Amino acid sequence: MTKTPLIPLLVVLIAAVLLPSPTVGEVKTLKISNDARPMILFEKFGFTHSGFVSISVAGVSVTSTLSQPDPSRLGFFLLSEESLIQVLLELQQNPNFCVVDSHYISLLFTFRDLAPPPHSSFNKSYPVSLPNEYSLFFANCAPESQVSMDVRTEVYNWDNGGTTKDYLPAGLTQLPSLYSFFAIVYIAFLGFWCLNCVRNKRSVHRIHLLMGGLLVMKALNLICAAEDKHYVKVTGTPHGWDVLFYIFQFIRVVLLFTVIVLIGTGWSFLKPFLQEKEKKVLMIVIPLQVLANIASIVIGETGPFIKDWVTWNQVFLLVDIICCCAIIFPIVWSIRSLRETSKTDGKAARNLAKLTLFRQFYIVVIAYLYFTRIVVFALRTIAAYKYQWVSFAAEEVASLAFYMVMFYMFRPVERNEYFVLDDEEEEAAEMALRDEEFEL
Repeated sequence: MTKTPLIPLLVVLIAAVLLPSPTVGEVKTLKISNDARPMILFEKFGFTHSGFVSISVAGVSVTSTLSQPDPSRLGFFLLSEESLIQVLLELQQNPNFCVVDSHYISLLFTFRDLAPPPHSSFNKSYPVSLPNEYSLFFANCAPESQVSMDVRTEVYNWDNGGTTKDYLPAGLTQLPSLYSFFAIVYIAFLGFWCLNCVRNKRSVHRIHLLMGGLLVMKALNLICAAEDKHYVKVTGTPHGWDVLFYIFQFIRVVLLFTVIVLIGTGWSFLKPFLQEKEKKVLMIVIPLQVLANIASIVIGETGPFIKDWVTWNQVFLLVDIICCCAIIFPIVWSIRSLRETSKTDGKAARNLAKLTLFRQFYIVVIAYLYFTRIVVFALRTIAAYKYQWVSFAAEEVASLAFYMVMFYMFRPVERNEYFVLDDEEEEAAEMALRDEEFEL
């Protein structure tokens, strides 16, 4: 047997389970240059009983510092989620084991099947008759060898009785309809928000205009997502809709974090300006969101076949966590500031209403971040491949609920919690402020 590095193999196999699948089109053309990795993950796709995978390789060259590599030690194979555990066990039990020899994989072809030089090419389609989620790998068990090749992969399921190709995985084929539905919901939401702002013109602040802009970006983002997935579904490529999707996603995410920070500071409600520390939060969050969106584009538009794909996933996760923590601070500062003010300004009822509102907003933001970052990730990890769309639906439902609660709490109304309450409520409010500490 040929000795193969164990740790890189384990990392790639575990990444195939834990990391999300790329969302780019399922027809990919890529170039591998002087790559020494023992295993490369190309695709992760949910097949029905009428699935197909087509692989075309050309310009293949293998260089080694040792003797001429055995072409049967290099090849492409499919690996199901269930079989992956068995392959991991084989590798742990025998570090010299070559995954191409495993009985748990579906070997498609090895370099022994390539046309002889100077052609060095291969092109064939393979049916997948057993429904499951499979990962498409390339394995290189030749010691100290580097591979260069041009690869074109195409994975799809036959739909409508074998007359139409569906390039979306079995668990994600519902995404175009899902995103279209939520786009319509947000357009209706925007209509209600504009109507409310018109009816209460005197109470409209600059933050309300930003909130309206956030709804516009969210609706456009969902429309582009629906079109992106639709074209991937029917053609295998997004036809440029992915560019618009990433543009509106970037604007929408930056606006969302900005709105949360500005509401948390009380900007345009409680004060017309931002303090220096609050400006610093925005100066930290916005550049980090630029980095997070760059990572998101790299993750979505490339795939696990690039060497730094796992690193970009880690960058995105780290930056997202930092941003989620940063936007909490302004809310905490506002609660503490209002708590201190309530002891001196003699407006107990007004301060109690503000404190209650900010504490509720704090809880809502924490719940939203927890659900969309932890619960949704857990759903994507544990859900059966046929039901992967459920995690996307759960994320959109949670986002819609968060938007509705946030917009309701800080809506423009003539008699808002921020403004004057009846004088008879003062005594009860003073008692509440004395009895209840608004600490987090």
